[in-house]
Amino acid sequence: MTDEVRIDTLGANSLNGNNETYLARQAEFESNVRSYPRKLPLAIAKALGVWITDVENNQYLDCLAGAGTLALGHNHPDILQSIQNVITSGLPLHTLDLTTPLKDKFSAYLLSLLPGQGKEYCLQFTGPSGADAVEAALKLAKKHTGRTGVISFSGGYHGMTHGALAVTGNLSPKEAVNGMMPEVQFMPYPHQYRCPLGIGGEAGVKALTYYFENLINDVESGVRKPAAVILEAVQGEGGVNPAPVEWLQRIRKVTREHGILLIIDEVQAGFCRTGKLFAFEHAGIEPDIIVMSKAVGGGLPLAVLGIKKEFDAWEPGHHTGTFRGNQLAMATGLTTLKYMKENNLADKVAAQGEWLKGQLAELQKRYPVIGNIRGLGLMIGMEIVKPNEAPDHMGSYPADPQLSALLQKKCFEAGLILERGGRGGCVLRLLPSLLISNEELGIFLDKFEQALLAAGIKPV
Repeated sequence: MTDEVRIDTLGANSLNGNNETYLARQAEFESNVRSYPRKLPLAIAKALGVWITDVENNQYLDCLAGAGTLALGHNHPDILQSIQNVITSGLPLHTLDLTTPLKDKFSAYLLSLLPGQGKEYCLQFTGPSGADAVEAALKLAKKHTGRTGVISFSGGYHGMTHGALAVTGNLSPKEAVNGMMPEVQFMPYPHQYRCPLGIGGEAGVKALTYYFENLINDVESGVRKPAAVILEAVQGEGGVNPAPVEWLQRIRKVTREHGILLIIDEVQAGFCRTGKLFAFEHAGIEPDIIVMSKAVGGGLPLAVLGIKKEFDAWEPGHHTGTFRGNQLAMATGLTTLKYMKENNLADKVAAQGEWLKGQLAELQKRYPVIGNIRGLGLMIGMEIVKPNEAPDHMGSYPADPQLSALLQKKCFEAGLILERGGRGGCVLRLLPSLLISNEELGIFLDKFEQALLAAGIKPV
């Protein structure tokens, strides 16, 4: 490959263009479905750690990290070396589900991180995305139980494929899709700032806990016993909502008593993101099926299920996928998992998360448009509100999705990349590299306050 072609392939200087040029070409080449470029209008030339540089040589602090995929940040040297090792080893890059010494090492190490060091679990490699793994989990639960129903929760996000979308709370992508997967029953998910029962606090959590147990036990509930319950222990796209420990423990107890498989979706919250290896560990429970993607592949496409062996009802070939054997992703995934464990990354993330929430709470005192700060570890959300309007009977102010969108724009202009989530996109979300330094978190705080001022928000 000549230098000229190589530069063209990388694209950093191939058009001598600016961000606007590349975005215009992207709009010409790609479907209307593209989303991130509409909110984050840049063309990326290079990236390292928590920093992204665009084609105009502007730098951005990346607090999105591939929607949580890049646990070790952009182009970590250990990750790049693991890719080089595979390329020079002679291993095939594509193996279907045939094994290799690398896959063997990855599988053994990943299993050792599951509850009980994985002794009761086996792995299933699905297609490359989290949604693929969700589809497999739903099918397996139905196959094992012989039942067809699934209980999911408001605010939950599980992907955009047909079954995964059916168990996702967001209504917008469902509007033009008829014939969704049947027998999906949605139930309210606890919300510390906007209790779905209008009760709030500990009383709201207790009521929701009772509500779930009663629905399963009530012979007049109208809901047939489901094959599975699927949930996130910390909702991500739904606005960074951690599940209360008591509620999650009761769901585990009830599902076990009734032979209902509990599927925990750890695609975004898993692998030290919340200050523990898995978010469900905060409640001390063990799922029947663990859905893993994003960080498990170390930045490359990989999705895996951890399945309690007693529920492995598959027969050979009953769920397949061409790209189950991504050797590069297993190499980068193994490197990521080892780095996390050997450097005790979960404790580092937990401490940083508590410190950062404290700093944001101080910021909130000066800028009451930050209505609520929540999350665990480096998975944090800030709900943007209208503090000059009347609060509801629980003391929560009306959400302000327009200001949230403006703040995301002003953050971008200040060199800070954040994503939004929650109802109407009113929650600004932080999902930075887990290796972000305290100094870089300080830069985040400075840039975020700069964005608040640029949006016309005056401190009190």
